[in-house]
Amino acid sequence: MRTTLTAGSIPFQRPAAEELRVRVRRLGRIPYADGLSLQEELVAARQEGLGPDTLLLLEHPPVVTLGRGADESHLLLPRDEIARRGVEVHDTTRGGDVTYHGPGQLVGYAVLRLPPGLQDLHRLLRTMEESLIEAARELGIEAGRVEGLTGVWVGREKLAAIGMRVARWVTSHGFALNVSGDLSGFDLIVPCGIRGRGVTSLSRLLGRDVTVPEAAGAVVRGFGRAFSARMEEA
Repeated sequence: MRTTLTAGSIPFQRPAAEELRVRVRRLGRIPYADGLSLQEELVAARQEGLGPDTLLLLEHPPVVTLGRGADESHLLLPRDEIARRGVEVHDTTRGGDVTYHGPGQLVGYAVLRLPPGLQDLHRLLRTMEESLIEAARELGIEAGRVEGLTGVWVGREKLAAIGMRVARWVTSHGFALNVSGDLSGFDLIVPCGIRGRGVTSLSRLLGRDVTVPEAAGAVVRGFGRAFSARMEEA
């Protein structure tokens, strides 16, 4: 049975229940290059039908990433100046434009061999959004979607960015949920190439310090509900 939900005026159709079992691995804070290398290993295995579907949950040291086809003008400083400020810059194969990762932000990399009900990129993105909307709701925040934009929003401020890649029906990359910490790293870029909108965090919205492990627990539960998946801690 499928259930249609709404966030604002934008419909979301939950995938039909399928045998999707997802192993959750919590990696702590690791360099961006290490996370990318691990993703590539997991993707190669899943494309051969090996290994489990996996959700990697982690933080990165300060890093700016550019998706395929990102507009270089959305970097507000030259790359070498950003690097001098202690922030790495990486080109990446995910979709989306330019974003920032740093301490206090929960990054989720989803390596999933997509079942037939999710072999649609638009539907995959909406389902990923729904997992984060449900996590925010569990924590006491009513977040939603904005017509024509990807990600999770509260008013005019972005709470979570999403950028994914699908190759041979196996996903990589995923989301970045702002939990706590310093958001000034976003001042180095035009976040996701969208001008005139801001960014926010769970802690700012709730007026208390939300920890990354607390947010991760809500995300795992929201992911399980949105993807109709059984979540298994590694």
